[in-house]
Amino acid sequence: MPTSRATRLPMPPDMHLTWHDADGVARAVAFRAGQSVAAALTSAGIREMRATRRGLDGEGRGLFCGMGVCQDCLVELDGTPNTRACMAKATPGLVVRHQPFPGVARLPAGPVPIPDDTPPPAPEAVDLLVLGGGAAGLSAAIAARRCGLDVLVVEERAALGGQYYKQPSPGLDAPPLDAQHAQGAALAAQAESSGARILRGAELWGAFEPDRIAVFDGARTRLLAPRALIVASGAYERPHVVPGWTLPGVMTTGAAQTLWRSHRVLPGRRVLVAGNGPLNMQVACELAEGGATLVAVAEAAPGPATRLKDAIAMAVADPALATKGARYLAMLARRHVPLRHGTVLTRIARSPDGALRVTLRGAWGEGVHETDAVLLGYGFLPSQETLRALGAECVFDAARGQFVPRRDDAMMTSVPGLYAIGDCAGLGGAPAAREEGVIAALAAAERLGRTVPAAIAAEGDAARRRLARHRRFQAALWRLFAAPRTGLALADPGTVVCRCEEVTKGEIDAALADGAPPLGEVKRRTRCGMGRCQGRYCAPLLAEHLAETQGRPLDDRALFAPRAPVKPIAIADIVALAETP
Repeated sequence: MPTSRATRLPMPPDMHLTWHDADGVARAVAFRAGQSVAAALTSAGIREMRATRRGLDGEGRGLFCGMGVCQDCLVELDGTPNTRACMAKATPGLVVRHQPFPGVARLPAGPVPIPDDTPPPAPEAVDLLVLGGGAAGLSAAIAARRCGLDVLVVEERAALGGQYYKQPSPGLDAPPLDAQHAQGAALAAQAESSGARILRGAELWGAFEPDRIAVFDGARTRLLAPRALIVASGAYERPHVVPGWTLPGVMTTGAAQTLWRSHRVLPGRRVLVAGNGPLNMQVACELAEGGATLVAVAEAAPGPATRLKDAIAMAVADPALATKGARYLAMLARRHVPLRHGTVLTRIARSPDGALRVTLRGAWGEGVHETDAVLLGYGFLPSQETLRALGAECVFDAARGQFVPRRDDAMMTSVPGLYAIGDCAGLGGAPAAREEGVIAALAAAERLGRTVPAAIAAEGDAARRRLARHRRFQAALWRLFAAPRTGLALADPGTVVCRCEEVTKGEIDAALADGAPPLGEVKRRTRCGMGRCQGRYCAPLLAEHLAETQGRPLDDRALFAPRAPVKPIAIADIVALAETP
């Protein structure tokens, strides 16, 4: 497969794991150091990783979000089931099995050992806890350390940088692909040298109070007791519910970008990108540079020529970013990649030869394309489960179709000492997220009684000015890419809406047929939202659907009530906190 010089890795795959498919047939799968299990399997052409409960879509499941949110790429690793392939590191000799449904642990023969009376973890005090090691969180940590605060950053992935910078996986020994990669590496290095403590590979599973946060660090549960808390948990991609969206080989644009930027693995040789927003064009260009054939890029918004005023406003607010976008358009044209504006993906099906058959519809008509991989990128939803669990007031932004926390000018939410920055607070983009990190960190330092030096305070003032410019750019960008949200309008009765519990559109309609039940009642009747992802994908869709069909208001009470655990966790790790004061 041809690649540019910048994308080559110094060594070919020289390590192997063993994969057992659904029929138990074993094969060796080669991988490079640092790659995830999902990247290794994808590189080997393995799409299906687990079985479904009822086989409603006729297929199993595979990689979808690529960031540990959807819980769809579950496999069995060395006998341990329900392990996310996208978050697990490939190691030599690892045995990976296609997981049947449900994933049941293989218990040892004989009596089950009774756990000893291990004392519960003592709360770990820290001045400032930052949840998230992306653009916002790292910037906050750096600024807070300059003010003399004791800072702990919790990041669930092995690499810092978040979803925007998407750093190469540790151990991959891959050079930066571009300036964006290099900027992320510099930011991560600055955070590490700042004196902030950084806890990688740790997942938050319980947010009980702003000073009682439970995380699992890979070996044990730790209870953190911060004096101030900054949530920089980012966002995940908005679902696009159409027939076939759960098929293996269909993944988010972000998942495909992670495969390439973090692991140097293409999602397929032939790729189709469909969605709404500039990220899709960027990823299409990156994959084309890496050697993939782009079948088409389908953009739901009309062409920029129809919104010239917004394009000009965007260019005035940030000429560099606007120029970057123009380069993506030029690159697609130079490579003769079909870019179709005003076009929506309406159906995905499996062809007899195993390819994915994709139906696109636009003002130009309807067409069908065959491809290896389908990338869906229809915008993002803020990841704000932690904020809501801690009582932060959230309001519905009708223009963007998302819930956002109320914040003051210092980025503090309605809960004193709880700050929200970056995309979890409203999808402002990485440049804005970095400025918000600085502003929130300085505010937290002042709240904790630290005197902020004049030079650092001046940096905070400069950050506010830059933030205003970034927000003007983002507002123009949103207007430029504005497109109707389809919700459940493209789903047929057999289309799965809740990926985890495999609840279909028809079952949801049946639950609504005898009146106007609230969201919680629909959940109890159908199990929609009861799965491992805790309704992150289906709950916003269902809330909007009920609001449209029943005339319900969309406030934060329209969503499922947040509760621990926010991520799957072993019962033993929950019990470990039972006697904690």
